[in-house]
Amino acid sequence: MKIKCVLVDDEPLAVKVLQNYLVNFPDFEVIGVFYNSIEALDFIKNNTVDVVFLDINMPMMNGFELIKLIDTKVIITTAFREFAAESYDLDVLDYLVKPIPLPRFIKSINKITAEFDLKNNIKPENLKTDHHIFIKSDKKMIKILIDDILFIESMKEYIKVVTTDKSYITLKSLTSLTEELPIDKFIRIHKSFTIAIDKIKSIEGNRIQILTHKLPIGRNYGKDVKNKILNN
Repeated sequence: MKIKCVLVDDEPLAVKVLQNYLVNFPDFEVIGVFYNSIEALDFIKNNTVDVVFLDINMPMMNGFELIKLIDTKVIITTAFREFAAESYDLDVLDYLVKPIPLPRFIKSINKITAEFDLKNNIKPENLKTDHHIFIKSDKKMIKILIDDILFIESMKEYIKVVTTDKSYITLKSLTSLTEELPIDKFIRIHKSFTIAIDKIKSIEGNRIQILTHKLPIGRNYGKDVKNKILNN
């Protein structure tokens, strides 16, 4: 099932950037592009739309006015940081500041995917095959099933995502990716490692074994890590 998107922005270049990003995500489909809010409103009211990428400064009717008239999840895309607080009062899903970096856009994509799963009542037993994140690796957008992740390792500016069958290197922080993962399934055990709790094979002293990998538990993480793992 495709996630249906509408793009609303009076700047053609800004629309093009979003289109170029979204083409990399096969689960997303752009079903409408509008350069003013009035035309967008009519389309959204009469079609099934899962998410709207919306600029704030729009002709005829601004983005905030449009949000109040629709019942659709919204990602704000704007050149202005100062409207962030007001936007969250309107329950927007995310707030992206132009120019939008691809890693930050991917974070929004993952939020939308999680929201879409929830909206469509994807049950916990189905999350193994349906719940996923996207990362950029080897100049491609890679879809990774969350249930396949063993651990993530920090490598200075990069991280390595180790899965059951392959490893991926991406330009992202460990903290950022950890925040995108379910807190009941993953735990930070070291400044350089976040692991999948259900993939743990054993704990011996300050080492955790996942398959053939033996990972250290950081001195400042030990007590919380062992409590959460043993009580999980």
